[in-house]
Amino acid sequence: MAFLSREDLEKIGFKNLGKNVLISDKASIYRPQNISIGENVRIDDFCIISAGEKGIEIGNHVHIACYVSLIGNELIKINDFVGISSKTSVYSSSDDYSGDYLTGPTIEDEFKNVDNRPVIFESYSIIGSGCVVLPGVTIGEGVAVGAISLVAKNLDSWCIYVGTPIKYIKKRRKNMLQFLPLLK
Repeated sequence: MAFLSREDLEKIGFKNLGKNVLISDKASIYRPQNISIGENVRIDDFCIISAGEKGIEIGNHVHIACYVSLIGNELIKINDFVGISSKTSVYSSSDDYSGDYLTGPTIEDEFKNVDNRPVIFESYSIIGSGCVVLPGVTIGEGVAVGAISLVAKNLDSWCIYVGTPIKYIKKRRKNMLQFLPLLK
């Protein structure tokens, strides 16, 4: 995997750009002026990072694996120590599928009913491969979501969830927190 140089990253024009940021030269970035990136962040091949008016905020020690998409007009906030596994899609905007409105980006707003709500990933959460996260969801601190899950509701902190519809499995241990003072 080839990553953009610091010079290349600075030319993109992010709102904020921390130190030690690795972004694949195969990732696609839209509206970078609305994207803030913290320190020690890695974004892998074929990710689509498309910020709307409210932007995308990525904290520190975040990994966004290959083929992940972050898309929508509302805020997508990814706090510190979050991992999003490959082929996961995160939407802060979604069309109305009822049939009462037209859908799609080529249609004028007056004929659509788009659901725009923020999506928040609290610190230490991890999302398995192939998940879909819908508008208005807050994934609580320390949550683990199993692969191929549909996240359409808020998830309580330090719990493990999986499935479609998503189901609570059990509490998640916090032992990882003991390593925080050892990080450089």
